[in-house]
Parts: sequence; structure tokens; C-alpha cells
Amino acid sequence: MSQTLIAALQNPALYPHAVEQVRVIETHISWVLLTGTYVYKIKKPVNFGFLDFTSLEARKHFCEEELRLNQRLTEGLYLEVLPITGSESEPHIGGDGPVIEYALKCREFPQTGLLSEVQARGELHAAHIDALARQIAEFHRMTPQVPQDNPLGTAEAVMAPVRQNFEQIRPLLGEKADLLQLDALEAWAESSYERLLPVLQARKANGFIRECHGDIHLGNAALIDGKVVLFDCIEFNEPFRFTDVCADFAFLAMDLEDRGLKCHARRFVSQYLECTGDYQSLEILNFYKAYRALVRAKIALFSLAHQHDAVQKAATLRQYRNYANLAESYSAIPSRFLALTMGVSAVGKSSVALRLVEALGAIRLRSDVERKRLFGEQQTNQQGALATGIYSAEASAATYERLNGLAGDILRAGYPVVLDATFLKHTQRLAARQVADATGVPYLIIDCQAPDSVIAGWLAQRQASGGDPSDATLAVVQSQQAEREALDSDEQARSKRVDTQDSASLDALVESIRQRLPGI
Repeated sequence: MSQTLIAALQNPALYPHAVEQVRVIETHISWVLLTGTYVYKIKKPVNFGFLDFTSLEARKHFCEEELRLNQRLTEGLYLEVLPITGSESEPHIGGDGPVIEYALKCREFPQTGLLSEVQARGELHAAHIDALARQIAEFHRMTPQVPQDNPLGTAEAVMAPVRQNFEQIRPLLGEKADLLQLDALEAWAESSYERLLPVLQARKANGFIRECHGDIHLGNAALIDGKVVLFDCIEFNEPFRFTDVCADFAFLAMDLEDRGLKCHARRFVSQYLECTGDYQSLEILNFYKAYRALVRAKIALFSLAHQHDAVQKAATLRQYRNYANLAESYSAIPSRFLALTMGVSAVGKSSVALRLVEALGAIRLRSDVERKRLFGEQQTNQQGALATGIYSAEASAATYERLNGLAGDILRAGYPVVLDATFLKHTQRLAARQVADATGVPYLIIDCQAPDSVIAGWLAQRQASGGDPSDATLAVVQSQQAEREALDSDEQARSKRVDTQDSASLDALVESIRQRLPGI
């Protein structure tokens, strides 16, 4: 493929639809022709080791793979693979005769809709993060597992590119401080691998190695027709795509943190886990985030060889060090705690818990979500029927037992936990306290309070929206208020009252935890 062909394809008259102007975007592996209505993507005949587009047959195959793979996540965006016939100077899109090239045709959307651009304008909101979490979780649930006899996804296969990062980065560094940091990161990666080996092996055995996206970051997501859409997955390299779902979503978490969006990153992880129940992934999340950060650091250094301007080189080194420092932050020993919310349904417990997620990096465990993960949906919506079925005493006891078991696992993985449930009974709170004692972490009861009129209003809003996992009614709330067991003197010493309708009260809660755990 020559510049002659790309120049000829900029003729608006060649296209079977109205075109005023053709704009060209060039990447290291593709030419992208934007016509205003549709995009035509042509792969360059290049071989970078991790991809090989040098033959026409390969370019056709990978255009078809890009179409197939991205249609898993999009609707009406990736359209078809078209042959280019004729000659390089007089090409035809489609048509008969010998094929000289292939193009992937896609619907064009405004580049201002890219979430990276949305974020740069300060317009990235929690709703976008929640939509991404839900979309990625559902995609991971549906995408095929990598067969057990496929070597991809084994612990050894996971560690190979981690080690390759250090081998490729080291010759590109000259400063002693950078080399010492790299040595420390490599030692941490090796020790983490040894510690996590049983977990990595279990991930493969339990089917968490799947045909993933491989390149999830804000630059590969966009607002299209008012919806968040994830696109541009890895089509050219199976090892990059056949990976642990944790490695897949860790990329976006790292990307958000690199952009200074820690609150969004924490919210994304917690929401993804609520959707999937894959809390085991927390044991390996920092390992994968560090790996992804060092991949970005390495790519930044690769550009140094082509840079001659001192200012540009200094900027590239700063970019490398930002990613290296981010990777190093994932090796820090965390500050952990176990908090539980106490209060009737619709008092605002979930909002309080989510505030601890975003501000302090806690993992939220919701009784309403885990109850339905255990037992499914309640089979009746009749008033007063919530003491039966999945809300029976036996089902509730099993739900609290599950919450406590997950909390212990997450605390041992190194993360603080907030249990989002009513905890109206002393025995329920005592069982959670025992989890905190067994893992050696501070324990806090968050006593959630709001006026009855506020609770009733929030409950009505929740029921009208239809999107909340809770099935509680006003009758249930009134019954809970009557059955609530007061905190004893020891519990009062370990509790903090929060007026959930008062933002200042929430701020004070977060600050009090920070003062007790300054490393958080």
C-alpha cells in the first residue's frame, strides 16, 4: 500500500454516499479516512512482532476479526469489510476485479464524544462510570472462556509479559534513580507472582480467562447517541485479548487513576464487582494495574529513539516516571478497616457506603445485591410478604454469613470494606465485629439516621425509578423501626452517627476515618 492509494481515496467522488471532504488520521498501524458519515479504516502492511499485517490476506483477516470482535460490544457502529479494487491511482471501493486492499467501514461519530475528550472538558460523571462498569461486567459474563488446554492465561503466560516489560525498559533508562526504582518494582512483581501463584492458577481453572477486549481505556469509549459505548478492542494479537477479566478491567482502573480520577476508579471497581461478584479478583488487581502502568511507561520510552528535541525528551521521561510512580503506588501496604452501616431501608445507607468507596477506596458489599446473587429475585411483590422467600429468617442469615465471608476475603486481599445492610440486630453486628477482630482491622458502626419524612420520600423515589435492588416497602421500614435493637455501650464507643441527608455529616465521617487511618 502506497501513499498514492491513500491520496486517491481522499477524492469525495469515489464514495457511494455524499462526501464533502475526506480527512485522514494516521496511526502506526492504520490509515483512518473520515468522510463525515462513515469511517474507512485501512491497515498498514507492517510487522511489529506483536502484529503482522504484511500480506493482503492477513489484512483482510484482521479487518474481519476487528468487525466480528467489536460487534460484540457495539450495535450499528462496525458495519462491513469492503474490498478496494482497481488501481492505486484509480481505486474503487467495492466493485469487481482483483482486490488491491481491504477497508473496514464504520459509522462515524464526533471525536468530541470520546470519553477521553469528555474527561478533558471536565464533563465525565459518575453515570458514565456506572454505565462502563455495567457494560464491561455484562461483556465479561457473555464472552467465551479460553479452553483449559489453551496455554494462554496460565500463570506462566501471565508472568511472561510482566518480565518482558522489565527486560525492555531497563536498556532505555540512564538515570540511577530510575534504574533503582525499576529494580524495586521488578522485585515486587516477582515476589507478588510467587505469593499469587495459587490464585493465578485458580483463575484459569475457574474460567476467568476469557476472550476479552484487551485495551479498555477512556480513549476507546465514547458517548454515541447518548449512550456509553466501548469499542476498538484488540484484534491482532490473541495473547493480548485472551486474558483474565481482571487484567481487562484493571486497565481502565489504572487509566482513571493516571488521569487523577481516583474517586471514579474506585467507584468503577466497586460497581463492576457488585455486578459480577468476582471479589477474588481483588487479590490480583494491583498486580495487573502495575503491569498495565508499566506497559504504558514502556511505550512512552519507545518514542525516545525518534526524538531529538531536549524539551520533548524531558516530557517523555516525565510521562514514563508518572507511570512508573503509579505502578510503584500499587505496591504500597494498604490501610484497612471494616465499617458497617446500621439503619432501616431507604435511610441512605448505600449512598453513605458509596461515599466511603469513592473517598477511601473501600469495597462496598450490599446485602440487597448478595441476597439476590444467592437466591435470585423475590417471587412475590405483595405488601408484607418480604418475611418469606428470599427474605425469610433463614435466607437473611445466609445473606449476612455471605457478607461476612466476603468481607474477610477482601480484607485479607488488602482492601477496606463497608458492609451495606440494615444490621438492626445485635447478633448481626457482633458477627461482623468478629471478622474485624480475626483480620486485625479497626471496626466502625455507621449509625445512619434521617427523618421519617425523608425516608418515605427516598423510598418513593426508589420505587418509582425501579432500578434499585431493594424490595423494601414503607410497611417493611415501619416494621424494621419497631424491631431495631439499640447499640450497647461497647458498640456506641465504636459507632458514629451520620445524618444521611446532611452532606456535612458525611464529610465529617470521612474525615474522622482519615484521621484514624492517615495512610488511607
